[in-house]
Amino acid sequence: MRYIEIKAPAKINIGLSVLSKREDGFHNLSTLFYPIKDLFDMLTFELSSEFSFKCSDPSLPVGEENLVVKAKNLLEQVSGKKLNAKIDLIKNIPSQAGLGGGSSDAAAALISLNELFRLNLKSDHLLDLALKLGSDVPFFLRSLPAIGTSRGEILERVDLEITEPILIINPRINVPTKEAFKNIIPKNYQPDYRSLIQNEKLNYGLMKDTVTNDFEKHVFEIHPEIETIKKDLYSLGAEFALMSGSGSTVYGIFKDLKDAESAKKSFPTNYLCFLSNPHH
Repeated sequence: MRYIEIKAPAKINIGLSVLSKREDGFHNLSTLFYPIKDLFDMLTFELSSEFSFKCSDPSLPVGEENLVVKAKNLLEQVSGKKLNAKIDLIKNIPSQAGLGGGSSDAAAALISLNELFRLNLKSDHLLDLALKLGSDVPFFLRSLPAIGTSRGEILERVDLEITEPILIINPRINVPTKEAFKNIIPKNYQPDYRSLIQNEKLNYGLMKDTVTNDFEKHVFEIHPEIETIKKDLYSLGAEFALMSGSGSTVYGIFKDLKDAESAKKSFPTNYLCFLSNPHH
């Protein structure tokens, strides 16, 4: 095999509770990760005589600080092999948006380079490496609905399928994760996500009262525009709406496609508005 092409999907957080600050400087979290398979970055990996990395988004770094390059470097350290590949990344997921784009790209790099260079690293080993790259990266090794605890890397699979359309609105505001965590006050409350799922479906009525994202308070204070998006989604008929990750994306889950499509038209054209429709 000389060539691998892989889709790196986005995710949303259905609830995100920050429970406590840890000794290692990270935080203990509780969240329900849900993959958005039809919003994805596209990566290609090709064997080459030297390493190169290109990204379609000119605003993103392509050097050592890019998570794809970090993943490659980490695999080189672990395997002792030089991984000369030509990597191309086509970005569709906005960065610093709470959709996990960078983490998903990093996971795609771990999976693809492991295969391309036949490093034969087992999934447990890949999981350890993923966590070194970032708290969301382990989830993207499989991208299946899961409750995430600890830093988000302890994943407990759940049977869940959201069949309703999900409208994803990103106002193109960057919210750096580090900054968001600096301003968080942990409160030891977490919803019991399992009790919100019945027959693989979410109970949106219950969720409205119990599911929160602890980052909203601070992010809404600095960027009232993001809070407005959430209010608008509700007034446009969303069953449930929440900010994803540490922002700035807000998603709304709608009863039917017609409502979601008409809601999508209400947002400014300079926003990224993506309608995820699982039954397309």
